[in-house]
Amino acid sequence: MRNESVKTMTMCAIMAALMCIFGPMSIPIGVVPISFTNLVIYLTVYLLGAKKGCISYLIYMLLGVVGLPVFSGYTGGIAKLAGPTGGYLVGFILLALISGIVLEKTNRNIVWSFVGMVAGTAIAYLFGTVWFVIQAQCTVGYALSECVMPFIPFDLLKMVIAIALGKVVFIALKRSSLLPA
Repeated sequence: MRNESVKTMTMCAIMAALMCIFGPMSIPIGVVPISFTNLVIYLTVYLLGAKKGCISYLIYMLLGVVGLPVFSGYTGGIAKLAGPTGGYLVGFILLALISGIVLEKTNRNIVWSFVGMVAGTAIAYLFGTVWFVIQAQCTVGYALSECVMPFIPFDLLKMVIAIALGKVVFIALKRSSLLPA
């Protein structure tokens, strides 16, 4: 039992660290940059499931809130979270939770994994877009055109990458007994 706790803490820390490494890397394309945070979230929930995936993301988010430059564009602090695009960061909690639950319930079936990630991302988009509309005092159409539509193809690609990579890593971790139960 103690060994499983150590494995769980280690895997959550490793995935949070990966978010800290890849999260700041972004490609600016407008108001909201293309971030690699959700790619790591997809991979994290594939490997760890909903609860541990959420814990990993919350660790990452907490590090960003206290000021470490782990958010897109190497930013951090409460202002980033409270700003117009902060709703997407908060929405990623729902992304991890929904995607992780679907992955667990369907035993990581490829099609259902993709569906779960799409559903989780849609909810994160919804939450983030509502937040953006309120914060930026803009129309829903503007928010969708700037904060959602340009990212859909990239996010779909990230999902495919995370599922393909996740499957290989999951099998390797299971074989090596490094993945917590």
